[in-house]
Amino acid sequence: MFAVIYRFRVPEENADDFLGSWKELTEMLIRYEGGLGSALHKSEHEPGEYIAYARWPDRNMWAKQPKLNLPPEAEIARTRMRDACEEISTLYELEILEDLLVR
Repeated sequence: MFAVIYRFRVPEENADDFLGSWKELTEMLIRYEGGLGSALHKSEHEPGEYIAYARWPDRNMWAKQPKLNLPPEAEIARTRMRDACEEISTLYELEILEDLLVR
């Protein structure tokens, strides 16, 4: 399995747009592209900072561009999410060696 960790910097006034579009896009990546889901965390130390941990079956499924199976609504959600952010960074691309998370 493969994981990616992202950082989003979101102005407070854009938080609702960001949260809604992040969830919508993530659900479409699961349903149409084989993503294994994501968890979104809000920093307690950096205002407007969110960290997401996303999982994929392998690096190739994550890296596949464009996402051919996504419906047109996905691009709308992706644009809304990007527009809500001041910055989006990919912090880490990680191969999962052991998985002891409780589901």
